[in-house]
Amino acid sequence: MKTFWRTTGRMLKWLLLLLLAYQLWLFAHILVWKWVNPDETSFMSIRLDELREKNPKAELKHQWVDYAQISSHLKRAVVAAEDDRFMQHQGFDLRGIEQALKKNQRKGKSVAGGSSITQQLAKNLFLSPSRSYIRKAEEAVVALMIELLWDKRRILEVYLNVVEWGNGVFGVEAAARHYYRVPAAQIGPSAAARMAVMLPNPRKYENAMPAWVVRHASRVQARMRHSQIP
Repeated sequence: MKTFWRTTGRMLKWLLLLLLAYQLWLFAHILVWKWVNPDETSFMSIRLDELREKNPKAELKHQWVDYAQISSHLKRAVVAAEDDRFMQHQGFDLRGIEQALKKNQRKGKSVAGGSSITQQLAKNLFLSPSRSYIRKAEEAVVALMIELLWDKRRILEVYLNVVEWGNGVFGVEAAARHYYRVPAAQIGPSAAARMAVMLPNPRKYENAMPAWVVRHASRVQARMRHSQIP
């Protein structure tokens, strides 16, 4: 029995050390990315592998642009659609989470997530689209690290540059050119709202938007002028 507990204790010690090492690895990447733009994210890698199963020569559409080169209409639209209180919270919109839970209870299934832009960014950078309590816990830890090390401008800049916007389309510049044949700097209010409402399910809405999504885009466009952005 003593041997069992000794072995179990050693295993737990090594697991804790590995967990600590992983958290330090995450922290180091987030610290570096405060100044250096990430070349690839976990979501990009996963999506590229999926595309190459069908076409070994497949490549992602992605081009980084600085914050100043992104239309303010698009910044406001994404905040209005994805995280209205982005400038007020510290990574977690508790009111949004509460509203999402109530909506899910009414519908009897999960139809709303309530994740902030920071949480979505954490997931995109390091994690996977899978749903589990472990992944949500890790997402929360990474979101806290991001909020601790980056300002809101950097968070929004990186998010807009790495989020998926279609089949193999990542980032605002590639999306603007893919859908409207213009750079991200030239996206107007209407196009910005339509792009923003795609984000929950961009591959589904890439070719055609249901009527309710089009109506949602109109509501987002009406709210954009009130959106606070860094």
